Amino acid sequence: MPIYEFASEEIRPLLKTTFSQMQLQERRDLQRLLRANISVVAPDTLVIAEEFGDWDESRRRIDLLGIDRDANLVVVELKRTEDGGHMELQAIRYAAMVSTMTFDQAADVFGRYLAQIGNADTDARAELLDFLGWDEPDEDAFAQDVRIVLASAEFARELTTSVLWLVERGIDIRCVRLQPYDHDGRVFADVQQIIPLPEMAEYQVRVTEKKRKEREARSDTRNWTSYDVSLGGNKLSALRKRHAIYQTFRHLVEHGIAPEKIAEQCGPRANRALVSVDGDVNAEDFYRLAKEARAKEGRSFDPTRYFCGNEELVHFGGRTYAFLNQWGESDWKQAIVNLREVFSDKEIEFTPSE
Repeated sequence: MPIYEFASEEIRPLLKTTFSQMQLQERRDLQRLLRANISVVAPDTLVIAEEFGDWDESRRRIDLLGIDRDANLVVVELKRTEDGGHMELQAIRYAAMVSTMTFDQAADVFGRYLAQIGNADTDARAELLDFLGWDEPDEDAFAQDVRIVLASAEFARELTTSVLWLVERGIDIRCVRLQPYDHDGRVFADVQQIIPLPEMAEYQVRVTEKKRKEREARSDTRNWTSYDVSLGGNKLSALRKRHAIYQTFRHLVEHGIAPEKIAEQCGPRANRALVSVDGDVNAEDFYRLAKEARAKEGRSFDPTRYFCGNEELVHFGGRTYAFLNQWGESDWKQAIVNLREVFSDKEIEFTPSE
């Protein structure tokens, strides 16, 4: 659909063009502009490197490497061509190559990037921690996933078919179309995310999550030990780790402990253990309010990472709380041991189920 200019006397369409016709080069122009305005194609992202290629035996370079508010790495690939080329294949290689990056490595990379763009005096480590909202590095939570953003003037059918298949397989990859227009020698761009469609994104996340869980149930070899938990003499049997600590959280709140005080004892996950909103609200309103609140902070809210169903939300002191459901083995163990010891009078015990 064309873009129109509403002039004083008429409505006239802007003329479609190409970046090459407008003499905009991929690296010198598009990449330079987008690195300083990355939210155009990847909201809630901090660029930590340009032309990144810190790997052995390869001359390949990631156009832009970033980190999002959830501490996931973001690989951004740019093409000014009319079909996107084979950028999805390149991006998958790059995502695999950076997937093992640690926080310290990212801070080092970011420091070199800041020096490259003339900000050598900025403390890269502090800047990165501030962006993530962390007081200290959390290696268990860092780079748990790698997101891919493909930005191009257009995408060939074979590319979009490949991307849709990858999305269905649980890969966080999206296509952002940058359609340039010429208006008296000035370049305008219609920027649209075409895969996944924004209005379908939440549905696709749920479908993808369902398929992921089905695949994990068939092939996952991780430690899925269940636990018997005793809370004030009330025994709950065969709970998964996430449900064991969630029930412990509910037990403590029901006995008058403020959710924030409980979260303080949750070890490395303390800063992310809770999301809360004002009022005694249901799940639908909670999602809306939490999303709005996070957006004002420049952050996103993923409801799949929290217990936020109508029967799962916890109400205390005029606020509604959702508790984190993402727990690694070491984080979970540290958190529940802390809760047992700090709130010893609340009779918390847990043992592996037989």
